[in-house]
Formats: sequence, structure tokens, C-alpha cells
Amino acid sequence: MKTLPRLLIAIMFLFGSVTPAVAGEPDPTLPSDPGAMMTADLALARPVGAVATVTGFALFLVSSPFSLLGGNADEAWEQLVVAPASYTFKRPLGHFEQPERESTNRPDAGR
Repeated sequence: MKTLPRLLIAIMFLFGSVTPAVAGEPDPTLPSDPGAMMTADLALARPVGAVATVTGFALFLVSSPFSLLGGNADEAWEQLVVAPASYTFKRPLGHFEQPERESTNRPDAGR
């Protein structure tokens, strides 16, 4: 029975250290079969993203007093909850690219 908790800890550590890659050129080493990409997305990426969203929400609740004192509660909410939720629930099935975000820090934003 000691192996089950160790296995769960190893799986949580593995999935906790995985971060989505920044969108760029499509990786030629990835399979191009849309069915395989959709299956991998549905079986792996979506459940991990849902766990990341719930974990981010819990972390936001813990850090919210400090974020409010620091004046960056909106940024904390965006990074800890909205970003994983968008990656999990707004992305088309099988598409692992990050959607483009609107940024107000662009040089041409005020034109």
C-alpha cells in the first residue's frame, strides 16, 4: 500500500511541473493526426488544465489578502485562474497553441 501514495505524489509532481509552451511555429516532431491530437488533448491536457484551474483558484484565495495589499489582485486573478481556465475551456479541442492575448503594454496600443 505504500506504493500508491508514492505513485500519486510522483504523478502530481510530474503534472505540476508541466507548463504549456508559448505558441510559435508548429513543432514538426508532434503528430499531425488531428484525431490523435484531440485524444491527447481530451485525455491529458484538459484534465490537467482543470486541476490547474482549481489549484490556481485555491492559491488565489490564499494569496488574495497579500495581493490586495500589494495592489495587484487583478493580475493575480488573471495569472492564477483566468489563464489556466482559458487554456482549458476556450481552446479548440486538439489545438495546443496559446490564444493571442490583448496587451496594453504594446508600443502601438494607444494609436
